[in-house]
Amino acid sequence: MLFYTVMKPLVQIALRVFFRRIEVRHPERLHLPGPLLLAGNHPNTLMDPLLAAVNRRQPIAFLAKSTFFVNPILRAIMESGNSIPIYRAQDAGQGGPVTPEQRAAQNEATFGRCYDYLGRGGTIMIFPEGTSVSERRLRPLKTGAARIALGAEARHHFKLGLKVIPVATNYFDPSKFRSDVLLNVAPPIIVADYAAAYAQDPDLAADQLTEAIRVALERRLVITRDAAEDTFVQQIERVFGSHLNPDDDPDTLYDNFQLSRTLLQALPWAEQHFPERLAAARAQFEAYLADLRRHGLTDEALDSQRRGSVVGLLNLVFGAPVWLYGVINNYLPYILPSAVAKRATKDVEFVAPIMLVMGMITFPLAYALQAAAVQHWLTHDWRLTALYVLSLPLTGFYALSYWSTLSARLRRLRAARLFRRAPAVGTELLRQRAELVAELEEARTAYLTAKS
Repeated sequence: MLFYTVMKPLVQIALRVFFRRIEVRHPERLHLPGPLLLAGNHPNTLMDPLLAAVNRRQPIAFLAKSTFFVNPILRAIMESGNSIPIYRAQDAGQGGPVTPEQRAAQNEATFGRCYDYLGRGGTIMIFPEGTSVSERRLRPLKTGAARIALGAEARHHFKLGLKVIPVATNYFDPSKFRSDVLLNVAPPIIVADYAAAYAQDPDLAADQLTEAIRVALERRLVITRDAAEDTFVQQIERVFGSHLNPDDDPDTLYDNFQLSRTLLQALPWAEQHFPERLAAARAQFEAYLADLRRHGLTDEALDSQRRGSVVGLLNLVFGAPVWLYGVINNYLPYILPSAVAKRATKDVEFVAPIMLVMGMITFPLAYALQAAAVQHWLTHDWRLTALYVLSLPLTGFYALSYWSTLSARLRRLRAARLFRRAPAVGTELLRQRAELVAELEEARTAYLTAKS
């Protein structure tokens, strides 16, 4: 339980730093008393269990693939995090059981540990997809989660009170630092409701419970059919999200989630009802994006090229020294995690966890070395050194905010210069955008009307 006594507070801080916003919809469902079985989708490897762990007060045990337990050091880490190995067929020969019979025996022991843990009122999290792939899709669910839940209840004659909580995790940019994540928690599924089905046919009961988990997750996830559709929809969201969602509440991510769901549901409907019009709109959209890229612009800069305040400009001017201080003191620990992640893997679903773990190492280490150097060579006073250390994260966050504001202002200036030097080009871009927004609004209204 080392993770929960020592590491959990550190991981909470690290996740709050890594993600710009972590939103949990219906957090009270995560805090229900045990026994609980949390069943989640698995798009982002280590991030998925960590997000669940830091958002539930009570400890969670995790089922993890057995290959994580082969290395002694990694095994110690996994066991300190309350993880239990599960033996998959695709992992045969990688330090675990080789034959199907051996795997079955090991998994039977794993199931027994789960039954004992749940019987004591504990909480277990499992990812029924079986593998982690960074895509906005839900792969077919394996029945292991349902079998564990039903087996635990059967051991107690369906009087245990076990509930399954589907946890749908939606990343808005899974490998990007300072992105957003929404945990969309479903209502509990009462396992005892499947007692009669289990008595008649345990396999059928497991299939039925697995289907209930799948339905609950699908209703709370952004799901695409393929990578091309996902790319197209995300482009629409990035470019026209503020136009299509004018009432977006800045205090919640759920509006963005609903917009994504509506767009992805409307696209197949549009393909069926007016495919030629949709194809023309896609071509027009691609042409608009190409024109923006050719002039080094973004839609947001085009929309706000006349905006900007004197106060904002003064903040940029007088904030420059603070920005420079923040960059000098934070650049190395900030850039190293990204560099290591790019060299370590090409799989998107592993990038964020590597960056998170490396950041938990590089920032404390860098701050400690810098503090020692400042104390030894400059201040010789622990109070001044403490103030210096306090300034490091504060100015680091300020540097990120400053750079974002500066980049946005530079893009607006580039757009304003285009309107001065080539007003006809600027006017044409505005016309293209107005036509696309009108087309999207009309299509959305038609879709919502047809579905109502």
